[in-house]
Amino acid sequence: MQGINQSRPKSDRSARPLRCKRQPPAGNSGRTIAAAGIVTLAPAFAQALPTPANVPTAYSHEFNAELLYDLCAALVREELAGLETWQKCEESAMAFAQDAILECIGEERLKLLGRNVEYHLTVSDVAERNGAEALLGQGSLAITIECGGSGFLKIGPAIEALEEDADGLGAAFYWTLTYALYRVMRIYNHDDALAYEERMKEYAEDEEDSEQYEFPEVERALPECIQKTLSGEYRTRTTAARKLLSRHNKGKYRSWIEKLRNIERLSRLRLPSDDSFREDGGYDTIPLPSLLVTFKEHDAIAACFDEESQYMLEGSAEPMLGVMFSPRKPAEVRRVLLTVSRFVALNSELFQLVEEFAEWEKDHAGTHLDRGEPSFRAA
Repeated sequence: MQGINQSRPKSDRSARPLRCKRQPPAGNSGRTIAAAGIVTLAPAFAQALPTPANVPTAYSHEFNAELLYDLCAALVREELAGLETWQKCEESAMAFAQDAILECIGEERLKLLGRNVEYHLTVSDVAERNGAEALLGQGSLAITIECGGSGFLKIGPAIEALEEDADGLGAAFYWTLTYALYRVMRIYNHDDALAYEERMKEYAEDEEDSEQYEFPEVERALPECIQKTLSGEYRTRTTAARKLLSRHNKGKYRSWIEKLRNIERLSRLRLPSDDSFREDGGYDTIPLPSLLVTFKEHDAIAACFDEESQYMLEGSAEPMLGVMFSPRKPAEVRRVLLTVSRFVALNSELFQLVEEFAEWEKDHAGTHLDRGEPSFRAA
């Protein structure tokens, strides 16, 4: 997976440890500290000063440490971690909180997401405010999920297979998946490519040599079943798609339809996000896309994305998910944990489907996915 350098560095709010160089103990230091050749005037007594061997040689300080410990206590209350985790983390509050959150997500899901997309989950006491970091309200933390590199779904071969199984089934699958993902995340698909093509045509109209420009012709690159339904009304399209998918949920491609149903169900569960992250954050653009959806390996949609992605990291983008909470309030802690859990669950279903499509295509067509060196794609 291709990593993306962030456009601005994140500041480290933890002070660096202060280290003291340990001096070797002097000889004949049974009860008092003395250097060779020097005699102390005062007699030795039982409560001698501690030797350097008993003095800590490293110190650390966490800014707003009480919030970190409140978060750890909240994770314990929700039974996400306990004494065993605390001991394993060598009584480090930072490591304890991180380990508990990762344990909540699960190792298999972390590996699945890591293979397909680049997400960054952050718990912090600061938020973006007009390009700078600002402290949140008293006793508040924020959990955010940001996208640093998009996943990739080539859906064309699956659409063709579904259309061969039943007329209109491929289009029904595509539109249902598209509308479900629109509810919870930003994706880049034919809609974005068509909008980019339109902007390029408007720009070319103002140029003297406009006839020399070449455009991607996105609509012509779409499968025939998608072209036929491109101008349909949302309600009519979704109602027909739901009925058609229901008639084939026990058929040849029932595994795909089952995962699609799970994605649609999870997308209808409300994921609360604080408006303050968008209204007060001073972000330059909407969230970066979590998924690029194309029909062929290097089609017009992929070409438009490669052009637009060159500028996606120039400014600050909104987080995909942002929720503020107080670790001292159990109801707010449960709300934020539920929000993250639903987001992760939906993405897990999505990228299981992505990998199932890729495996099916490999078995049936032997297509090798080689997308070169894209500027933003994580595939």
